[in-house]
Amino acid sequence: MKSKRNVKSKRNDNIKNIKLTLLALIGAMLLGAEAVAADPAKQDGTAQEAAASSPAAPGNGNQEVIPAAPTAPGSTAKKAKASPIYATVGNMSITWIDYDNEYASQARKKFYHAKPSEDAVAAFQRQIGDTLVTNAMLVQEAKRRKLKPDDDVVKQQLEQFERRFAKDPNWPEARARVLPIITVRVQNENLRSQLEKLVRNVPPPSAKQLRKYYAAHPEKFTPPPQQRVSTILLRMDPGAPNTDWQKANEEAQDLVKRLRAGEDFAELARQYSGDSTAEDGGDMGYLHEGMLPGLPAETVSKLQPGETSDPVNLMEGVAIFRLTERKQPGISSFAASRQRAGDLWLTEQSESAWNSLIARLKKNTPVQVDESRFLPLPVVTEKPAASMGTSKPMETTKP
Repeated sequence: MKSKRNVKSKRNDNIKNIKLTLLALIGAMLLGAEAVAADPAKQDGTAQEAAASSPAAPGNGNQEVIPAAPTAPGSTAKKAKASPIYATVGNMSITWIDYDNEYASQARKKFYHAKPSEDAVAAFQRQIGDTLVTNAMLVQEAKRRKLKPDDDVVKQQLEQFERRFAKDPNWPEARARVLPIITVRVQNENLRSQLEKLVRNVPPPSAKQLRKYYAAHPEKFTPPPQQRVSTILLRMDPGAPNTDWQKANEEAQDLVKRLRAGEDFAELARQYSGDSTAEDGGDMGYLHEGMLPGLPAETVSKLQPGETSDPVNLMEGVAIFRLTERKQPGISSFAASRQRAGDLWLTEQSESAWNSLIARLKKNTPVQVDESRFLPLPVVTEKPAASMGTSKPMETTKP
């Protein structure tokens, strides 16, 4: 009886440990802070100390709970245990637990219930790694610029986190282990956000810069083509018998003959159309490119002004289209485009400033990454060109 009680007690402890671990992971995802790498012991030791004391899955005190993805051939849990650090970025470390949390969160969004190919997983593994490494660089840059976490924002997010789990019976025991990890991650995310806001806050353009931008991008200030279209819709129930649809098509063919013979489109639309435009003689007004769905858009695109289409079967019934006018507007004046030009300029300069910072950090920050658990990327090889000057497409093979 004693041995049975011990087995039961161990089983209960294992279940409790799993719940506590999942609580920690879910908490990180709720705040969206799992994408930021945790600070190492070199800085303040908080995250690493908390991670060391956080509950783990039964059977292996340091084994990750959520696997990043199918691992590369030859990689084992023992190997992962021996190397808990996924990447060292400058003076920060990203643990495999950090990586697995982020991968699990993003994979659910990207793949949902689908089963991705190994090539897709291999690429996605490295994409997640790049995100974590980049975020670690940005946090260090924020600290280099003497930015400080916004205590009020951090406090508000932590209070929100605690409220979410206040009623969970495991929370009192897990709190001391989980909260330090979440606190560091929320602080780092806040630093990254502050840095991004600071870098993207570019000064507005001068009048000379604005005119130069306007002149260099005429396509951005030219409205899309417009076309004025009319329609006659012989409305049908999608589930109607084929004989009814055939009858409607015959009626539509007769209307097309009458229209091409010169009868008034608007008058026939008022008499026969079941579309909401019937009272307006079928006039749909001026439509920008993309406003009509697939088949109607394709049908109208083949018409010249004044032409009437053949009948087209749609879900709503059998339709006839007429193109009344097609016009290509010219470029808008600088005065009319000034506000849009300014907005576009600021957006592009903001994006350029942010991307330039990231590129500089990637160039200057020492990074060591352990990809031993990743699936191999496909190897792209090119076959020799075939005779007669032709060549075959490149093939993708697995290593």
